[in-house]
Amino acid sequence: MRDLHKTVGNFADRQKKCFLSYLDENGFPQTRAMLQPREREGIKVFYLSTNTSSLKVASLRKNPKACLYFVDLRFYRGICLTGTVEVLETAEAKERIWRFGDKMYYPLGVTDPDYCVLKFTAEKGRYYSDFKSEDFAIDN
Repeated sequence: MRDLHKTVGNFADRQKKCFLSYLDENGFPQTRAMLQPREREGIKVFYLSTNTSSLKVASLRKNPKACLYFVDLRFYRGICLTGTVEVLETAEAKERIWRFGDKMYYPLGVTDPDYCVLKFTAEKGRYYSDFKSEDFAIDN
């Protein structure tokens, strides 16, 4: 990759969904389709919205290790980011990524107790394209 930050950032921004993988309470891997991250800080930090009552949130509170996977099926390319997830429930975090239309999922609005933010912080990644993989570290 010539420009790691540009390649990964643009790739993530173009995908309408991503996949979050984590370990459940019994140590088995689970994967969930997620809406595109609402916001990102470079290629290190990604913010996603989800339900506080979900099993993934309960599992991530116990074991924050996770992966975010972005895929472009048309060209058979993908990026897997490995890191940790922090569950944020502060008003500031929730307001930061709240979008018009979210009331469909969280009827009580931005203060809905079943609305939270997942802050994914990447440590490393792997890019797959043209039948080749390339590992990369993520610096601050």
